[in-house]
Amino acid sequence: MRYPVATIGYQAATVPGFLRVLRDAGVELLIDVRAVASSRRAGFAKTALAANLESAGVEYLHIRALGTPADGRAAARAGRHEAMREIYSAHLETHDAQEGLWRLEQIVKSGRKVALLCFEANHAECHRTLVANALALRVRIEVMHLAALE
Repeated sequence: MRYPVATIGYQAATVPGFLRVLRDAGVELLIDVRAVASSRRAGFAKTALAANLESAGVEYLHIRALGTPADGRAAARAGRHEAMREIYSAHLETHDAQEGLWRLEQIVKSGRKVALLCFEANHAECHRTLVANALALRVRIEVMHLAALE
């Protein structure tokens, strides 16, 4: 059996468009994999995001341990995506990140339709794809990269 796992970034999204994409994909639980769950984009900081998701019937969970360390975030902002991947790959070997992956694995195995959230619109340039790849080494998943709407 393959468990469905979606990924989504909110960089170019509006809250209504973002929620519509999640609902259309049948997402039950949004798992925030940002190290820092704040945002300059209205509606996407932790508390506001959780409330917006609740209004759409989607649960929210923040797994901070799966976030990108500060030096990885700086590399990504500078467009140094290969450096970000190297930094994040090393982070994934830490005890905290491994615990976060174990927790994510248990949630996915429960059969709930989940989506992994981060800022970057392009999944290929975001650590959430690396999280999905690491999860795929633990459990059979089918990944769908969602595009949030404006």
